[in-house]
Amino acid sequence: MAIIETEATLHEAHRDNHTHRDVNGGWLRPAVFGAMDGLVSNLALMTGVAGGAVSQQTIVVTGLVGLTAGAFSMAAGEYTSVASQRELVQAELDVERRELRKHPADEEKELAALYESRGVEPGLAREVAKQLSKDPEQALEIHAREELGIDPGDLPSPTVAAVSSFGAFALGALLPVLPYLLGADTFWPALVLALIGLFGCGAVVAKVTARSWWFSGLRQLALGGAAAGVTYALGSLFGTAVG
Repeated sequence: MAIIETEATLHEAHRDNHTHRDVNGGWLRPAVFGAMDGLVSNLALMTGVAGGAVSQQTIVVTGLVGLTAGAFSMAAGEYTSVASQRELVQAELDVERRELRKHPADEEKELAALYESRGVEPGLAREVAKQLSKDPEQALEIHAREELGIDPGDLPSPTVAAVSSFGAFALGALLPVLPYLLGADTFWPALVLALIGLFGCGAVVAKVTARSWWFSGLRQLALGGAAAGVTYALGSLFGTAVG
């Protein structure tokens, strides 16, 4: 085992082994959710239509329409959701900003009491709160983190979320359609490629969540396969009833 001999080397080792993933969800969450949703929903949609014993052209058109409609729906939903969340946070920050301006002493005592509740000696807690409250913007940032659990300088972007979800959904939804666009004349190649894609998406997600790749891949494969199986059964049932 190698021995760390100097303090500088110790600091470098700590720095190199103490990095964190981006957990704020600016682009990762909508991208992952979009890809999964696009693949599962379009596969299920196309499988359900195929179960009704329709023509190949109908299945392809269904897949392309599902891709387009779903991508726009995902983008619009993500934009509205993130924008609303951001507006709510901004409103709460405005409330905190007004309180800091109108009642600075009370806000300083509140911050000191918070540090005391976390085990800081009362005198030190008051001194720390006093020092941190000298800069209004710094005080706002600290109060936002401590009271609201947010970082005012690192809020998610509605545009980034919308673009990420749109592109990811379209990419995921394209997989079941791709074999047809490349000349396939049966549904089986589309189904196989989609199932491989489901496992692959799950395995990729495991890389950013530190979960076992095979467990994550199999879980996503099972969920997507179950959705496809249910819609195929319903498509067959409805196709028979209508026919």
